[in-house]
Amino acid sequence: MRASRLVSILLLLQTRGLMTARELAERLEVSVRTIYRDVESLHAAGIPLYGDAGPSGGYRLLDGYRTRLTGLTADEAESLFLAGLPGPAAELGLGAVVTAAQLKLMAALPVELRDRAGRIQERFLLDAPSWYRDAEPVTHLPAVAAAVWDEHALQVRYRRWKAPQEVERRLEPYGLVVKAGRWYVVARSEGQVRTYRVSQILELHPLHEERFTRPPGFDLAAHWEAYRAEFEARLRRGEAVVRLSPRGLERLADLMTPGVVEAARATAGPPDEEGWTRVTVPIESVEHATGELLRLGLDVEILSPPELRHAVAAVARALTRRYAYPADRSAVLDGPG
Repeated sequence: MRASRLVSILLLLQTRGLMTARELAERLEVSVRTIYRDVESLHAAGIPLYGDAGPSGGYRLLDGYRTRLTGLTADEAESLFLAGLPGPAAELGLGAVVTAAQLKLMAALPVELRDRAGRIQERFLLDAPSWYRDAEPVTHLPAVAAAVWDEHALQVRYRRWKAPQEVERRLEPYGLVVKAGRWYVVARSEGQVRTYRVSQILELHPLHEERFTRPPGFDLAAHWEAYRAEFEARLRRGEAVVRLSPRGLERLADLMTPGVVEAARATAGPPDEEGWTRVTVPIESVEHATGELLRLGLDVEILSPPELRHAVAAVARALTRRYAYPADRSAVLDGPG
């Protein structure tokens, strides 16, 4: 651990040029006193490292000195594929490894490329999870990842949406996918390749002695794309024709799924005399569509199917009764149904 930290100090100074003891301590998550001891050890080893006193001072390497200790470990090399996904990398337990790999890579780059890469890190950030979503517990993610890598089976207790909700499954995990901040494992179970949400695994037992072989030519990305398309097609079992106000059309992208937004744009006709636009959108069910379309409030009018229009009207009447002042309730209750 200390040897790795000494190398990290050298690489940080090589990429940054000048850093204070406090900056090094914060970056490496150690005390300032530990950094002082490490710097003394580097001096003793003959590293041309010196310090400048004062408010603008710090440690730097002698001009022109470059360490060649930039070889990536196996874990660091593998983690580079997660370098753009700090959240998922941390959930896999590879956060520190990704940081070390990026540091070594930066140190190995020529100055002009290093500066450009540094600017990219400073100015662009990928935040994969969607808005308004709490982080899911993924307690068993490291164990699932280990099984994917080592090709051994898993015995899990899994919670699904249909009855019976809790089931026992033996999984042969082929790969992991992170979608909108949620982890899924693609695995063979009961003779079929299926997808399981990692956060829904209630209990897990690695079966280290039970090895499996991935099918030759299995393409995780292609399988996931096909699964995603099939899943979305299953969800969209019907259609609704609606009118949207200009504000509703603008809010659609913030409130609805990409599939609904795409369908609305593809079927949108010219605005009518009131400026409203008629569109056709896919729906999963009347019950689900009622809740989804109510999010648009007064900026949407449902034209068909009739049962969806009636369902939304029933919710509106119920809300009116609930929120009416006592003096107004009799008029609401006696009004047309």
